[in-house]
Amino acid sequence: MTSKCIRALVPTLVLLGSMAALAQKPYSVLTQWKIGGEGGWDYLTSDPAAHRLYVTHGPRVEVLDSDTGKVVGSITGLKGTHGVALDDSGKYGYVSDGGANAVLVFDRKSLATVASIPAGTNPDGIVFEPKTKTVWAFNGRSSNATVIDTAQRKVVATIALSGKPEFPVADGTGTVFANIETKNEIVRFDAAAKTITATWPVADCDSPSGLAIDTAGGRLFAVCDGGKMAVIDANTGKTVANPSIGEGPDAARYDAKRKLAFSSNGGGTLTIIDASKPAYPVLQNLDTQKGARTMTLDWVTGRIYLATAAFGERPAPTAANPRPRPAIVPDSFTILVVGQK
Repeated sequence: MTSKCIRALVPTLVLLGSMAALAQKPYSVLTQWKIGGEGGWDYLTSDPAAHRLYVTHGPRVEVLDSDTGKVVGSITGLKGTHGVALDDSGKYGYVSDGGANAVLVFDRKSLATVASIPAGTNPDGIVFEPKTKTVWAFNGRSSNATVIDTAQRKVVATIALSGKPEFPVADGTGTVFANIETKNEIVRFDAAAKTITATWPVADCDSPSGLAIDTAGGRLFAVCDGGKMAVIDANTGKTVANPSIGEGPDAARYDAKRKLAFSSNGGGTLTIIDASKPAYPVLQNLDTQKGARTMTLDWVTGRIYLATAAFGERPAPTAANPRPRPAIVPDSFTILVVGQK
């Protein structure tokens, strides 16, 4: 290579190096938003276009401005919320109300309730499938999936599962995936046919809970007990990697823009994995806060939002409840905002 070619190549290499450094810039907790109130929580859902953040919190859904953290409203009249799915028109949202065994439909502008649709027992993870315009609610206690036609607002299928389902994802082209926590499996569904097309054992993964998808790369990211993430080929079901994560995970997210996979861990860390490399190396284990086990991603800003609270003493175990959870300190419910400075 001539010196002229080398000189021409240097700016390109510098630019590529700068881009790589930017992509791997450390994450930190940027701010905390204290919401207060009482009750537990589960999933969070981001709506970047509307700058809104939906946070399930006991019998209600708190709706926040995702830029400022200000509470702009709430969805009430529920019994025990788990997740929120959003349609692709910007009009309606769907809440899995586990306590009511139903899916609540709400207007995303007014936050008014539009309908309540019966589901299975304790609907938990929920996802909107855009090709068929259906909502899929996965029922933890009845071990099945309720499929709802959003135009008719009625149940069009109930699909039996082999065990307790956890979080689902959709690939945008008519396929839905869900973890089966009690079987260490991932199930693939044809959304149009409303049938199971594959059941895959997940290698080196105990009790898969959170699930994320890289649609362009054809990869699924399942977070598991025992400090492992399973990276799975979305076409074959083969587990291709098992990077280490923190303890007590419950949610996974994938940032397609930055090619990063995230695991939020109840032990008090956020694991960040480089999904652009075949080995899926861990880039960072960020200290967050104990209990911050669920999260959502704003794919526009790259910010991660996690929910947690302060905890009191753990009660003594009993025969009826051998693994009691510590009490939540009233008015300590908080959203952590994580990003790159």
